[in-house]
Amino acid sequence: MQAKIGIVGSEIRLAGEWTISGMADLEGELAELSLSGATSVMAQDIEAMDTAGAWLFHRALQRHALEITGLKPEHTALVEMVAALDVAENTELQSRGTLEKLGMAGWRLLSQLEGMLSFIGEAALALMHTIANPGRIRWKPIWHNLQHAGFDALPIAGLLSFLMGIVIAYQGAEQLARYGANIFVVNLVGLSMLRELGPLLTAIIVAGRSGSAFTAQIGTMQVTEEIDAMRTIGISPMDQLILPKIIALLIALPLLTVYADIMGVLGGMIMASLNLDVSYTDFIDRFGSSIRLSAFLVGVGKAPVFAAIIAVVGCFQGFQVTGGADSVGRQTTKSVVQSIFLVIVADAIFSVIFSLVQL
Repeated sequence: MQAKIGIVGSEIRLAGEWTISGMADLEGELAELSLSGATSVMAQDIEAMDTAGAWLFHRALQRHALEITGLKPEHTALVEMVAALDVAENTELQSRGTLEKLGMAGWRLLSQLEGMLSFIGEAALALMHTIANPGRIRWKPIWHNLQHAGFDALPIAGLLSFLMGIVIAYQGAEQLARYGANIFVVNLVGLSMLRELGPLLTAIIVAGRSGSAFTAQIGTMQVTEEIDAMRTIGISPMDQLILPKIIALLIALPLLTVYADIMGVLGGMIMASLNLDVSYTDFIDRFGSSIRLSAFLVGVGKAPVFAAIIAVVGCFQGFQVTGGADSVGRQTTKSVVQSIFLVIVADAIFSVIFSLVQL
């Protein structure tokens, strides 16, 4: 039976089926209806109602504080449910104060930090268990990630480090030439590349290149429910996906750092020869006598820590993906930003510690 709306004196009478099929007609009739003189609603003749009809009933009639009689219990429950959802939605849309916004942002940050710490603990336990049982190591995914995160990154890491060495030597050339201290360009390039710029620049490149790839891969698997399928058939995502990435990056980043150091020093040596008349022989002799082994070891020692940060953050953000492809993009952006931020923070902490112990 088609829904009907009528007015008898101060009483509104409703009948028929209040369902989605008649929504358009009902909205039109209610829009033309004058509620100024109405005081009550008789709803005992409503034969059927779905959520669409309940929503229209609530929006058009119940909000006007009219006395409603005759509504069947099942219809009353449906209207109350829709009304509760409407109140929650309106409350959510209300403008929040600055203090409330700060509190919610802080709570989200603490929740994410808790999840990150839990993920780190789980990964550390899995890694120790794998080390204790070498037969569990999955070599094939490790080699695959090693090639992607390490070997394939050689061109970009080498090129940027080479250019950075040229820039450092070029910027220092003018100042050093004024005081006849051309040979000290070796100290400038060597210490800056080996201690700081080599490992830091390489870590930033890997974070943007490989860390984002980790997040995108795991996030896509989350969206397509491949992670759930792996758990269903008894394959641990931690063993199959996370540990190979962490192990591969722990191997690849120190090697990339050594390569970046070599390319950076090479770039500085070429620029020193061109701008400061420091020959290759003099540069190498000075480098061997003035740059201590500890400078190189400090830089390489940072690399495994940076690698762990990048791999853990990249994988963790991948598991935070929910919904569709837009979530993959958001978490990938978060992964890169957080990885670079934490790498720089870790580098600053290392600098303070090494200055205190005078390394």
